Amino acid sequence: MCDALQLPIVDLSSPDRFSTANSIRQACIDHGFFYLVNHGVDEELVNEVFEQSSKFFSLPIEEKMKVIIKNYNGYSPLFAGKLDTTLSTKGDSKEGFYVSQLAGDLNQWPLEEDLPSWRSTIETYYQLLSAGTKLLSLIALSLKLDEDFFEKVGAFNEPLAVYYIIQVDSSNEEIYGASAHSDFGMLTLLVTNGVPGLQICREKSEQPQVWEDVPSKSGAFIVNIGDMMERWTNCLFSFFVSPVLLCHAFAGQHCIECSHPDKNATPWHSS
Repeated sequence: MCDALQLPIVDLSSPDRFSTANSIRQACIDHGFFYLVNHGVDEELVNEVFEQSSKFFSLPIEEKMKVIIKNYNGYSPLFAGKLDTTLSTKGDSKEGFYVSQLAGDLNQWPLEEDLPSWRSTIETYYQLLSAGTKLLSLIALSLKLDEDFFEKVGAFNEPLAVYYIIQVDSSNEEIYGASAHSDFGMLTLLVTNGVPGLQICREKSEQPQVWEDVPSKSGAFIVNIGDMMERWTNCLFSFFVSPVLLCHAFAGQHCIECSHPDKNATPWHSS
């Protein structure tokens, strides 16, 4: 049993943007993780996303394989990936569905007759996830930069990528829904259905590694910075390694928003 980590809480609705930016700065320096509350995404919509996701992942495998991942969008089957390649397991115990920009034809969608409300729910949720954009503006302020700095260097040229994963039931053994990893992008926002499992290791180089539980908090996103933000700030903001540990036969759902700059974004490094 791991100790529960007490993460700072950031209120996105606070009118004092500079105070909020300073809170984010300290959270990113001390933890690389924090809770985000009053983010503007209605909890009923989040619950509807979980419900629609459950319906999709409950479909027969042959139906899900009709939208198998192409061009980084669509269905990722159980055990299809393994984030920690040092493990001897066959793969991470998760299924995923990846969605990127809504314009164009890159996304894949289940048939409307199979899941009537799936696409409309996911698109509505996707469009409302502006919290990541607001956060990056506050992060710019926290680094003594203009609020629109990340926009000017091309960080917002492509819409935020979103994917949804569900962790499946385990046997008596301890397995991973998402094995130990760091996120490679700029920013990740995570919301769960309340099932425990997320852990982080704050000292990546220490042996043995010490893992701490990150409890879910009702109505809050769990936010962490990614490798790119760590690099761009010259490690002022540091990201910790995190797995999603699946145990006690719980099935947990997670909605994740990942913010990545496009491939033509201008590199920048904090002094």
